Amino acid sequence: MADTGLKGRVALVTGGNQGIGAAVARALAAEGAAVFITYLRLSADDPGVQAVTALPAYAAARGQTADALVAEIRDRGGKAASWEADLADAGVIPRLFDRAEAELGPVEMLVNNADSWVGDTFLPGTNDRYGRRLPMVSVESLEHGFAVNSRAAALLIAEFSRRHVKRGAAWGRIISLTTGGAPGFPQEASYGASKNALESYTMAAAMELGRHGITANVLCPPATDTGWLTAELAKAIAEAGPLFHVGRPEEVAEVVVFLASHQARFITGQRLAMR
Repeated sequence: MADTGLKGRVALVTGGNQGIGAAVARALAAEGAAVFITYLRLSADDPGVQAVTALPAYAAARGQTADALVAEIRDRGGKAASWEADLADAGVIPRLFDRAEAELGPVEMLVNNADSWVGDTFLPGTNDRYGRRLPMVSVESLEHGFAVNSRAAALLIAEFSRRHVKRGAAWGRIISLTTGGAPGFPQEASYGASKNALESYTMAAAMELGRHGITANVLCPPATDTGWLTAELAKAIAEAGPLFHVGRPEEVAEVVVFLASHQARFITGQRLAMR
C-alpha cells in the first residue's frame, strides 16, 4: 500500500462532528495525521435541521459534540482535539488556529467542510419539496449562506497561508468541499452562490500559494447519505442515470485523503466531481 506521507501532519477539519467531516477526521487520523476538529451544534430551529424534521437521527447528529469522535480517534492511538466555534464570527478564525497549534502543532492541512444552509428563491410564492413557503432572497438569507460557506472559508485560507508563510513551511494542503454552485441552485439561490464563491477562493489560493508548496483543490461529493436523504430522494438519485449515485461519507473521505497525500503532490487548482 502506498505511503500517503501524512503521518505526523496536522489537519484542521471544519464541520467535523458528523457526516463527511467526521469521516474525513477518522480517515486522516488513520493515516497518522493529528486532527483538530471544529464544529457548531445546530438547534432544532436551524433551517438546515428544520428541512429534515422527519429524520430525527439527522437532527440529533447535527446537535452533537465532537467529543465521542475525539475519544474514538485517541482510543485507536491517534491524536485529535476539538473546539466548538461559530465560523460566522470572523474573530473566531485566528483563535481557532491558536488552539489547534497549542493542542497539536502548526496546521498543515485545511479541510473546508463546514457549511450553512437556508433555502431562498427569486420567485414569489414558491414552495419547497416539503410544501413549505420559501423566503425570497434577502439580506438575511444571503448573509446566512455566505457567512460560513464563503467568508469563513476565505478567512480560514488566509489565516492558514499567513502562518504557513511566516514559519517558512514548504508543504501544505487546502481542500474545500462544495456542491457545485456555478450552474445555479434554484430554491437554494444563496446557498449555491456561496458555494461558487468558495470554489473561486480555493482556485485563487491554488494559483497564489503554489510557490509555498501548498496545493488547493475543490471536491464536489455526490449526494452523500449523512442522514438527510429520505428513501424517496435516494431512490430518485440512484435512478437518475449511471453517472449518479448516493455516496457514503467514508467514500468522500477517501478522496480527501488522496488529495492530501504525497501521491497528489502535483494536483492543484482542480475541481474534482464525484458522481
